[in-house]
Formats: sequence, C-alpha cells, structure tokens
Amino acid sequence: MWYGYSMRGNLGLFVSSGDRARLAAIVADRNSRQKHVWRAAVVLLTGDRVGTAEIMRRIGLSKPSVWRWQERYIEAGVDGLLRDKTRPSRIPRLADAKVALVVRLTMEEPPPADATHWTVRAMAERSGVSTAMVHRIWQENGLAPHRFRQFKLSNDPAFAAKVEDVVGLYVDPPQHAVVLSIDEKSQIQALDRSQPGLPMKRGRLATMTHDYKRHGLPRARSGGTTTLFAALNVLDGTVIGQNRQRHRHQEFIQFLNAIERQVPADKEIHVVLDNYAAHKHAKVRAWLARHPRWTFHFTPTSCSWLNAVEGFFANLTRRRLKYGVFHSLVDLQQAINTFIQMHNEKPKPFAWKADPKAIIAAAKRGHQVLETIH
Repeated sequence: MWYGYSMRGNLGLFVSSGDRARLAAIVADRNSRQKHVWRAAVVLLTGDRVGTAEIMRRIGLSKPSVWRWQERYIEAGVDGLLRDKTRPSRIPRLADAKVALVVRLTMEEPPPADATHWTVRAMAERSGVSTAMVHRIWQENGLAPHRFRQFKLSNDPAFAAKVEDVVGLYVDPPQHAVVLSIDEKSQIQALDRSQPGLPMKRGRLATMTHDYKRHGLPRARSGGTTTLFAALNVLDGTVIGQNRQRHRHQEFIQFLNAIERQVPADKEIHVVLDNYAAHKHAKVRAWLARHPRWTFHFTPTSCSWLNAVEGFFANLTRRRLKYGVFHSLVDLQQAINTFIQMHNEKPKPFAWKADPKAIIAAAKRGHQVLETIH
C-alpha cells in the first residue's frame, strides 16, 4: 500500500497495490482516453509522494484539477476517475404540454402551403419554440418529416403462391435440377470523366469530376449503353453473363440458348425471373415448348427483390460500376466480363433466410393499412 500527501491542507491518499496496477494499465494503454490517463497519472504521482507543483509541471494540469482528482480518488476510487459527474443542463426544461404540441403539429397538421413537409424553422415559427428545441423533440420522438421510406406493395392476386414457389426453389431445390435466377441489368453507361482525378492520400480523399463523357459505338442503337444478361446458379453461386446492345425478346432467347449449351443435358432447369414483357413474349413461350426441361417461375409483380441475381447486380454496381471510369463501350464490357470471371473463381451458394410466411403477413398488413387510410 502506498501513501501520498498533497500540499492542499492535510489531504492524503492511499493507493493499494491493486489500484496501482489498474492505474498503471490505464496509463500504458494506447487506447485509453487522454483525460483518464491524466487522472490516473495524478493519483500515481501522488502515491509516489510527488508534490502538487511537480504534478502540475509533469502533466500540465492546473492546481484545482490536480486537487479535484485526488479528492475524487479518495471518494470513489479508480472507478470515480473514469466517471464524469453529470451536470444539470443550462437550458430550462420545456413544458410537457409544449413538447406534446410540437409532436402533434408535426404528425397531424399539414405543413405550410409552399412546402411539402415541415422544416425545423417552420415548426419553430409555428409552435413558438427554438429551432434547437424542435430538433431535440423530433430526435427524442423519432420524427423526421424530411425523410420518407419508399415502398411498393404487390397487387398480384397470386402473390402468396408465387412467393412460396420461388422461396421453395431457393430453400429446397429439386433433385437432378439446376435453379437459375435470371434478369437483365440494362442501360449500363460507359462513363468517362472530363478530367483525370487525383489519387487518395493520407488525410485527403480521392477526387473525381462531377461531369462526365459517355462513350458508345458508332451508329449504335444503344446510345452508349450495354445490357448485361445474367443467370445466377443458386446452388453454387456461379454466374453466366452476356453483354448485349439491346434487351428485347430476341436477345433473351439468344441468352437462353447460351445457357442451354452450358448446362448438362441430364439436368432440369428451373428459372426464377420477373414479369418483364420480353420474358413472356410469344416467341419465348414457343421456345419453352421446344425445350421441355425448362420451367419458368415468375416472381410476383413489383417483387423483383425476390430474384436472387439482383444481389449480384448490386454488388457489381457497388464494387465496379459506380466509380468506374471507362474510355469506351468495349472497355465497359470487358470490365463487366472480368468482374464475372473473378466472381466465379470464388463463388458462394445463394442462401435464402427470410421466412415466406413473414413476407406474406407483412404484405397483408401493408394492404390493411392502405385500406384504412383510404
């Protein structure tokens, strides 16, 4: 046990061996908050019988600060050094009735005629409280008039049956069959920047011009864009992809023929796809009639998120296309093909986790809410 003496009257403190070990660990830990390091050092130096003036010189604290943390240790030990005492707010508490008024106006009363939603300043003027207080009330009550969460409820009369059918393929695929999720990512632009940007450095973000140039093939009907046809194998995670200038039923049939050549002849092929018109074209239906091992499973209308390949498209956009710089349409298509090739080197099987019953129940609740509002 160590004993220290402060120059402030008869203040003395005892630092036990256990406390000294904890304080030394705080000082030595590079992740400790600086204020905790200072406080621990004050107690350790006092325990080593270092005077107040010398402690002030070594740590750089004022005399009242040194005395404060010596007293705090005597009162509450090491835990007291790590805890800041709460202080009452200088801002007077707003009356509950006033808070309720702001909440009620935000949720019930329409905004001013020249706006689509309440702003902090508009609500402060309407309710007679400060903008800071309006902001605090909105935060505490989870109100954000400037934000909206988008939604789209499917009106497909066979919604439940289609959800169970598609999810059933993901969770329990048929034996001796291949399950493919097929879709097109259209209007992928070959964007180049008007000026070269600067690379990232320490303390500085990489730069990119806000304007761009769009490249395309001469006399191309796509206008400088490409369409990626992709088929995700749900069982092993591999992707079959083709770049096309357009995304009509003709290109879709050509893509189906490419898949037909790659899938072993002894396998049935089950395809999950959305309700795009090209997928239901008469010539596509005729093609299906000539290929009996193929079965199409359509997602409900407005439910493309049920299509597993959408996750691959999102990954492609986020990792390769969003900040990509492409000097030609060919350059763009090569980048997409390279991304697919690298994806197929380390594929991961698709795993569906959402309960179809929960999806159906959520859709029913959404329709019930809309019917109540109307």
